[in-house]
Amino acid sequence: MILQSERQPGGITPLHTEENKALVRRLVDEAVAKQNVEILDELADGAFAQVAKRWVRPFQGAFPDFQMEIVDLIAEGDKVVAHFRCSGTHSGEWLGAAATGRRFTDVDEVYIFRVRDGKLVSAFGVEDNLDRLRQLGLHL
Repeated sequence: MILQSERQPGGITPLHTEENKALVRRLVDEAVAKQNVEILDELADGAFAQVAKRWVRPFQGAFPDFQMEIVDLIAEGDKVVAHFRCSGTHSGEWLGAAATGRRFTDVDEVYIFRVRDGKLVSAFGVEDNLDRLRQLGLHL
């Protein structure tokens, strides 16, 4: 049994890792599913929130029905690793390509988020854009 007062390396308690995972869940539930990008001001550090908005807004414009399913969330210390499975319909310009009207499904994305003082401060991700492009019929 792990007690809340027990600390992991770096002074992070098990409670903190659950709170960190909750930030990523809120990111998916509110910024993506509900298309409320303004929630990023609450969930993320100011500079990172602005960068995230500049990515999320155009993507949601290109794929207005974009969905992100959480497959796995693993937290340790100040990091949360998230495996997502994504889908959406190409209804607007994306990467210079006009809308195809085609849909991509089950595209894997894996991100490593860093958390500091209860906010997301960075993300590094790998997305299977080759599969996404193939499903959309795009050859960029």
